Amino acid sequence: MEFTPPSTEANLQDTPSYPRYINKEMSLLEFNRRVLAQAKKSNIPLLERLKYLCISSSNMDEFVEVRLARLYELSREPGMLTTPDSQDPKVVIKNLLQAAKQIVEDQYHTLNNILIPELEKEHIHFLRRNHWTEQHDQWITQFFSESLQPVLSAVGLDPSHPFPRVLNKSLNFIVSLEGKDAFGRSNGLAIVPVPRSLPRVVKLPPEATEGENDFVFLSSILHANVSRLFPGMTVTGCYQFRVTRNTNLVIDEEEVEDLMSALRGELSARQYGGSIRLEVADNCPRNIIDYLLDRFQLDENALFQVNGPVNLHRLNAVPDMANRSDLLFPPYAPKKMNTKRKSKSPFRLFKRQDIAETLFDKIRHKDILLHHPYDAFTPVIDFLQQAATDPNVLAIRMTLYRTGEHSKIIKALERAAQNGKEVTAVVELRARFDEDNNIIQAMRLQDAGVHVVYGVVGYKTHAKMILVIRREGDKIQRYTHLGTGNYHHITTRFYTDFGLLTANPEIGQDASKIFQQLTSLGDTKDLDVLLQSPFTLQSSMIEKIQREAHNARLGKPARIIAKMNGLEEVSIIDALYEASQAGVKIDLIVRGICSLRPGVLGLSENITVTSIIGRFLEHHRVYYFLNTEGQAELYGSSADWMRRNLWARVETCFPVMDPDCFQQVYEEGLIIYLKDNTGAWLLQPDGSYQPKQDNLPPFNAQQTLIETYTS
Repeated sequence: MEFTPPSTEANLQDTPSYPRYINKEMSLLEFNRRVLAQAKKSNIPLLERLKYLCISSSNMDEFVEVRLARLYELSREPGMLTTPDSQDPKVVIKNLLQAAKQIVEDQYHTLNNILIPELEKEHIHFLRRNHWTEQHDQWITQFFSESLQPVLSAVGLDPSHPFPRVLNKSLNFIVSLEGKDAFGRSNGLAIVPVPRSLPRVVKLPPEATEGENDFVFLSSILHANVSRLFPGMTVTGCYQFRVTRNTNLVIDEEEVEDLMSALRGELSARQYGGSIRLEVADNCPRNIIDYLLDRFQLDENALFQVNGPVNLHRLNAVPDMANRSDLLFPPYAPKKMNTKRKSKSPFRLFKRQDIAETLFDKIRHKDILLHHPYDAFTPVIDFLQQAATDPNVLAIRMTLYRTGEHSKIIKALERAAQNGKEVTAVVELRARFDEDNNIIQAMRLQDAGVHVVYGVVGYKTHAKMILVIRREGDKIQRYTHLGTGNYHHITTRFYTDFGLLTANPEIGQDASKIFQQLTSLGDTKDLDVLLQSPFTLQSSMIEKIQREAHNARLGKPARIIAKMNGLEEVSIIDALYEASQAGVKIDLIVRGICSLRPGVLGLSENITVTSIIGRFLEHHRVYYFLNTEGQAELYGSSADWMRRNLWARVETCFPVMDPDCFQQVYEEGLIIYLKDNTGAWLLQPDGSYQPKQDNLPPFNAQQTLIETYTS
């Protein structure tokens, strides 16, 4: 659908027309462009820039194996169109592949022409084969013989040795040969799969080189020594390749009796899903490229020819191996709860801590807001650990979407069950790429006596909730933790999120009702203060947007500020368009996908969309409405304004009611990001992004928060 703004004839001539919605996959590629741009910024430490390059490569892999794969599935269904932009998926795929190839080409240009030369100035070298000295060559040859050759299995291609099953995103080499092997075979081609256990970059030890940080690519080592895998034959070519497959899991939950068993079966097959993309070295001959395309049943559009290692993500090992802390961000230790002094930050909440003896006392006295990663995640772990051992705690209920390995949270739940508490864990087995770990954790919890459930058929449980039920005197008190991010001890160090610890009885009662929904049968949707997907969250957000529009039409102040990871739900976008036309000033801070088109005259000229790219991954979901008729409203949420979050997941959205917490979230989660002019990008009407430029002194939101929390 094309949108031409209603205006004067002159404006109609001067203003381009745009589709009403931006394609969400193209928007995701634009996000990856912004990540890659970080690798080119000279004001970012050099090894951190290499990390950004690796992240952009990993993002592209996920884009292909999930997003692009899903579009291929959609294209095979007659009459289906993309959402929300209603395009032919085949046309979208073609456009996406073209854009993706441009980004990949930029990735390799950034590596070869920007980062490697700058790393060399810092005496960090990636040694090409033509620069190896005799000393290098001797050590590399020995390393190949002792560490690589024993675990490499070359597969000659003939009727007895068909083309091997190639794992998703695995490194492989196709080798062309002349001569005959010991059995007189001379088919001419072989495949060398490289186990994932092998490093893709090898640091040369002091006895092998003069430099302190000299590295060689595994591909270079194999190229130099591949003939040793084919004694008596002549290697005429050796070319790396990698195939990316469809990793979307297909499980009919209505038909399976045991979700865990079904999921295990699908996980084992994920590595061999349908082929989506073929990456090959740019010096690979055309006849071999055609052979590989044919083997993987791919057309020319799926071919990516690259000038360097086919998996740039594996270069993320280099910053640790280089041991150059001066080329990294200065270390940042999250702020821990300090019970002896007040923070200098005006919005920290640990006031009058001296009167509280336990964490439950602190929470009962006053809501506690945690801002990760600036605040440590420790209080959340303490909350569970104290609940596990407190004789007055009767029950603990918790949702688990991602936890990571060796989780202290899992240990606390196990201990609570062993101590006789009634412990319920709602484990989401289908958290993408964490399925294996979640199955392991679920089994651990079951073995410890925890009541484990897997949520609701047809809906992912994405809500972030802990509910602790405690007997205090002759009454029952509920303590609740609600968050915008996962209970994952590692991601809390570099994802920005809010967590609220509260003894508010209405929140506790609502959380109890949601857990009842998840663990038993019954219709318990009558929540008092919490909003929930798939029931009330979407409609409530629209009502609040429409209320701001109504106030604006009456000439009253109206304002919406929202921060999230993605925005593509049509009903929300349309409500925002209408509010903009009514005169509501709307500031959206959207890290990734944004299908709303801002700044279009007559449609969205009162809407700005900012994306922040920085040291930490922006992950809060915060929604603010001025509400002139009453008190301003501020919500934290586990849900983005995405269709999947609003209709296909169990999500929570919680009001921030404590005045100090409200002010902290408003300032630290919204206003400070609107001031950012160093990590901020502004979405343009045509769907592209431009760095924010405002002629004000440089201001970086994340760095300001780091300084605030460490002062």
